[in-house]
Amino acid sequence: MRIEVLGSIRATQDDGTPAPLGGPRHREVLGRLVAAEGRMVTTETLVDDLWAERPPARAVGALRTFVAALRRALEPDRP
Repeated sequence: MRIEVLGSIRATQDDGTPAPLGGPRHREVLGRLVAAEGRMVTTETLVDDLWAERPPARAVGALRTFVAALRRALEPDRP
């Protein structure tokens, strides 16, 4: 897996096939996690990063949806 964060955030499988990352928020989450370099990023931090001014009422649920979709895209063989 190769993840590129300069310019548009993209991910490609080892065979060069692009990973279907989803929309802009999915890519923002991935970029933030990559920038953390393996350190834990709290849900609160991610919500603040994605919705700096006024997070929606269901921000945590939306974030969980983004993370689940990224896991499916980046680890398609994971049970």
